Amino acid sequence: QVQLQESGPGLVKPSQTLSLTCTVSGGSITTNYYYWSWIRQAPGKGLEWMGAIAYSGSLYDSPSLKSRTSISKDTAKNQFTLQLSSVTPEDTAVYYCTKEIGTPTDWGQGTQVTVSL
Repeated sequence: QVQLQESGPGLVKPSQTLSLTCTVSGGSITTNYYYWSWIRQAPGKGLEWMGAIAYSGSLYDSPSLKSRTSISKDTAKNQFTLQLSSVTPEDTAVYYCTKEIGTPTDWGQGTQVTVSL
């Protein structure tokens, strides 16, 4: 069974770039037909899909976040990363990395990110 673990800073200042890493174990991020995504949940709001990177390296963006997000992967480390630029307090949320096969099937535990001075 695949396991995912998010890592990154818990506090980011406004206007900075948030960087999160998801380390995958129990399976390869290059496995055919697996997609690796980032999802977040702000306080009092629902889940928001942010984007994904496919086993092939193809990228998929959320239209609402496309201009601010960058997703990449490091095959050697079996990791994929999220960068979110120009953050504001509205980007405060719990961020999850997931494995998708059409829909998220495996989730990391989530990491809280707060945007504040």
